[in-house]
Amino acid sequence: MADFLTPVSQTYRKAAASDDQLLSISEPAKPIARPKVQFQDSSPEEALEVFKNQPDYNTLLSVLKYLQKGTRSEGAFDIRTPGPKSAQIIHALTTEIVPNYWSVLQESSSDTEVLLSCFQSITGINSLLTYLRALVREAKADPKGLKNSHATFNLSFALDLLNRLLQADDEVRRIWNSISSLETPAQLRPLRQEFLSVLTSSRIISISAEAEDLCRQGDKIINSSWISDSKRYVEWLGRNIVTWVRSGISDNELKLCAEVVARAMNLPHSETIVKTLFTELLIRDEESKPLFTQLLNHLPPHEQRKWLFIILKLLSDFYLNYVDTSDVTKDPPTIWAAAGVLKVVLGDSEMQTNTLLAWLTGATGGGIGENCSIRRAAVAVLADNKEKISTLLEKSLNQFGDQLYIKHAPALLQEAHAQILLLSAGYVHRLTPIKLTILLRSGLYLNAISNRIDTSNGRARFLGMVVGEALSGLVHGQDTKLDFKMDEMDTEEARWYKSLVAVSDKTGPIDILRESLAPPTIGEAPKIAKPIKKHAPRPSKVPQKTGFIIEEVEDDEDPEDPDLVPYAKPDSDAEDSDDDPTLINRDKPKAPVYIRDLIDYLRDIESYDKQKLALKTAPTLIRRKADYGTEVSSHAEELATILVGLQDKYDLEDFQNLRLQGMVAIVVAQPKKMGPWFAKTFFDGDYSLGQRASVLIVLGLSGRELAGFETSEYATAAQFPSKKLPSKVEKHYALPQTSADQHQAPGGNLKALPPNALDNLAQSLSQTFLAPLAAEAADAVTGPDALKLSSFTSRLQSQQASESKLKSKSKAPGVRSIPNTTASLLSTSFFFPLTARFLAATRSSSSSSRGIIFQPYLLTQYLTTLALLLHAAGPSTLALPQMTAEFWDLLLSVRERCPGEFGVTRAVLLGLAALLDVNEEGDGSLRGLCERHGHETVESMEWVSGVFDRTPGGDGASEENQVKMLAAGVLIRLREAVEKYQALLMGDLMSYT
Repeated sequence: MADFLTPVSQTYRKAAASDDQLLSISEPAKPIARPKVQFQDSSPEEALEVFKNQPDYNTLLSVLKYLQKGTRSEGAFDIRTPGPKSAQIIHALTTEIVPNYWSVLQESSSDTEVLLSCFQSITGINSLLTYLRALVREAKADPKGLKNSHATFNLSFALDLLNRLLQADDEVRRIWNSISSLETPAQLRPLRQEFLSVLTSSRIISISAEAEDLCRQGDKIINSSWISDSKRYVEWLGRNIVTWVRSGISDNELKLCAEVVARAMNLPHSETIVKTLFTELLIRDEESKPLFTQLLNHLPPHEQRKWLFIILKLLSDFYLNYVDTSDVTKDPPTIWAAAGVLKVVLGDSEMQTNTLLAWLTGATGGGIGENCSIRRAAVAVLADNKEKISTLLEKSLNQFGDQLYIKHAPALLQEAHAQILLLSAGYVHRLTPIKLTILLRSGLYLNAISNRIDTSNGRARFLGMVVGEALSGLVHGQDTKLDFKMDEMDTEEARWYKSLVAVSDKTGPIDILRESLAPPTIGEAPKIAKPIKKHAPRPSKVPQKTGFIIEEVEDDEDPEDPDLVPYAKPDSDAEDSDDDPTLINRDKPKAPVYIRDLIDYLRDIESYDKQKLALKTAPTLIRRKADYGTEVSSHAEELATILVGLQDKYDLEDFQNLRLQGMVAIVVAQPKKMGPWFAKTFFDGDYSLGQRASVLIVLGLSGRELAGFETSEYATAAQFPSKKLPSKVEKHYALPQTSADQHQAPGGNLKALPPNALDNLAQSLSQTFLAPLAAEAADAVTGPDALKLSSFTSRLQSQQASESKLKSKSKAPGVRSIPNTTASLLSTSFFFPLTARFLAATRSSSSSSRGIIFQPYLLTQYLTTLALLLHAAGPSTLALPQMTAEFWDLLLSVRERCPGEFGVTRAVLLGLAALLDVNEEGDGSLRGLCERHGHETVESMEWVSGVFDRTPGGDGASEENQVKMLAAGVLIRLREAVEKYQALLMGDLMSYT
């Protein structure tokens, strides 16, 4: 080791005098003296100098109070007034004072208010935003990481300050007052634009959200920032406008408020600001009604139209959807109050009246899928205007008889327009009877009824007969009026439609809306706290140790009778086996036995035991209570709202499955009510993509269960022991057992479905459709290259021929098939609400879900759900022609979303496969489909052919190969149908000649 290090060179120098003392005691370092700054309240320049010299706390407070004095008294320096000196002081406050003194200032609320008063200006807000943006860049670039970076500390301080600064409901007015003090127009104009830009753009929201995310990653923030939530920010902006308008402002300031509102309509959740102004200025405050009208009149025309659409939606969701319209003879004050609200919104504006007229006759159908009350209120507003109500009747009748409209319009849209037609006809008959008489003698009426009766769509034909008899009953006598003498016209629904011509609503006072409490809005998810770890609570009392010792003495003899079978040892709780008895929770909640208790358990998000117990109990309890009393029907919507928005706070085992099963149980218990509710929630609810997807999964699974395909294990568990029968499932139109049905248990009962249960069912449906094709292809060659269309036609024909022979031989005499009694339920409560609302959302400019539904994952789940519902309804449903027309038009309309998205392409192909399969089962051939939908057949065949040619091959499990296989099967079926139909037409022509 001595030779490990060898010197390279040596240097000799003379010894210095100071080298004698190698070690010496140094003098202690003297602290750097900082001159004490004394503030004399003399000028803003002095205040700026104090901020630059690191003042102590008392000096800082004296300077801040000096600056605050200028905000309250005239003639003194006002830091809120824009200017170079104010900008310098605010910059020094932001960069020097806030990082060092914010945590200390928060200990005294009065001191904090003094500091906040210095930032109540556009200059102050801009300074904080600029500082936040700089800190965000610094925190991202810091090599120490977010947890060790000082930038995250300053970020949390500046973000907290901005939250506190913009918290008041009169902050916007206060900021504008500091700007309006400038008398020079040249100075006021750019500051006015800056005022609008800062408050109505997304700068505050985006910068705050990014800063909050960095602070949360660095563990420097606990509570969420409200200014980073766009919905809460828009609500705050709306409350500020309400406060400003009520404070007594000039016409110029009212125009400024209207401009703020107009620009805020471009922010996310823009309907929230309309809701706030509508509720606070028009509904709750009678004196503010003129201010609401003036504010609305100052908006641009396109914003006024958007406001009208949103207000119509708010009236439906808050009030009119809960009105009973089954008896039209009763006077509904809520409908009259809603008509009064619309009268105020329309005012004397011709443009707004025409907008309402277009809304009633447009693609939204006067609130498609909503209660008839909103259409009654809207028509009642136009009833006093003879010209407008006559125009509404003529447009409605012209549209009602259009052949393309009859063929392609959704069923719910046609029902809504039929209601509007009957309502407007009643008003026209009471105002000008001769007008309706002339209209019924015109070709417009005759063609409308003839086209309706001639259609193959049963629902469209029913509406045509109802309208024909109702209008004829107004004009013609008892002996000459139109009477189809059919049983369909003597049903309760037909009588209700025909009674709409007798409705005579009027515009009434809106006091009833002010007095009533609005039900909770659909889409409001419960506020769920951040995930925390669950620790078992310690019991309040620890078992005391006893001094007695019990010794168990074992006898050598066995006294037990060998014929007696001992009871099995009961399962013990996992917590009871803990070695530490203090960790055992002996105060656990009991399982809920009432729906109200179940709701309370689900709402108690702070209790781990209640959340776990409620989720496990919900599917069985809901199914058990479905047919007993009104517990489920009375709380179905409330319970469904909680389950849709519920989040996994405690990372529970099988959470998603239990949550889905609870929602499926609700739909199965109340299908007519909850099917449309879930469809509306998917489009209108304020939920995440995952929550919206779960709504679609619930609709698909519950629809199949109602159709008799599967039965959940919870359905059997929900029955009382005396009512349990042997496991058996009646499958009316069941899918054959395939390899994809691995989740199905013996006896037909489904085990707990995984989150991708909808995908598994879709895979099963596609395999069923391709089974003949795959069986023949496997005998010849393997792999995706085997998909050559010309070689599979003969094989598929032979396979289908052999299957038909096998079916005919297997039919036993005397066995009749069970009809699908739920087909009508699936079409009216599940399928049609989904298709109609999709059309309304895509064509409505005010729909908040317009961009969300075209997200590839959601669009895939949506199309898959419709395909499964159509297949579950089966060929026996009377509404199959209407379902086919709506679904086919929808599939062709989303083709542009398919390029580059194999999931969407596969869903469209699956929809075509289900459509072809169900229609072929219905009449035994696709001739009727080619006759009624020739254009769609050719167009689909061309598109599928292009998909087949463009899709590359892959291994058997790849997504590309699945798309190519499904495209091949669909294309073969379409081509054979077209060839057979063409041959049939040629034969008819030859026989004709």
